[in-house]
Amino acid sequence: MAHAADLQVEPPRRRRRRFKKFLAWCVHAYTALGLVAAAGIAVLIVRGGEESFRWAFGLMLVATLIDATDGTLARAIRIKEVLPGFDGRRLDDLVDFLTYTFLPLFLLWRADIPAGWTGVLLVPLLASAYGFCQVSIKTDDGYFLGFPSYWNFVAFYLYVFQPLPPGVSIALLITFALLTFVPLRYLYPSQRGRLNRVTNLLAAAWIALLVWIIADWTDRFDGRIRLLAVISLLFPVYYLAASWVVSARLWRRRQAARRGTT
Repeated sequence: MAHAADLQVEPPRRRRRRFKKFLAWCVHAYTALGLVAAAGIAVLIVRGGEESFRWAFGLMLVATLIDATDGTLARAIRIKEVLPGFDGRRLDDLVDFLTYTFLPLFLLWRADIPAGWTGVLLVPLLASAYGFCQVSIKTDDGYFLGFPSYWNFVAFYLYVFQPLPPGVSIALLITFALLTFVPLRYLYPSQRGRLNRVTNLLAAAWIALLVWIIADWTDRFDGRIRLLAVISLLFPVYYLAASWVVSARLWRRRQAARRGTT
């Protein structure tokens, strides 16, 4: 009877299932390319030097682009339904911790930033580990909760704008590390929503500018490179400001709702 039931399955349906599984594994392989980028980043950091650090930041940007798009692909093919036995989120978290946190902080340590105070890099490292382990790091309403460990971009700007007073670098590292523990909402651009669509458009222009900076980077002390880096800072400032405004509005709504129920 079981054999007869198997025969009733139409060949086109079987082909569709196989094709969906093939696509699902392709998406997981695409996510895993972030590990390849991470390996390249590690080699470049160990090698050291201006040129190696430049290309390390380039690979960090590649890893970020992969991370920004693989979730959309996974949702499009309903990857959890097609391959329920493989947890793509764990793979994604593994890649993200390496490329967003560990390797950027390792680069700062290798470059001696902040000069003479590199031990402070343990603070964002541990804070990020806490953030990645939080069950509620991604909220049901489509936000990150707490600073989402964008240490790759923090490292990029700290490196490009050197030499900075060590106190400035330490203050920025400690501030963003502490924000990991503050339950503010941060935009999650790959989610739906009008604000996220605007953010994605601005992010595309920002990424193009970063590509320009990295491609044209012959000397980070060059005035043009620093000017482009200053201009590119407009997007991170927008992202933080928009996220904090959203958090403030949600907090006010909740306070108003509580007053209305009392």
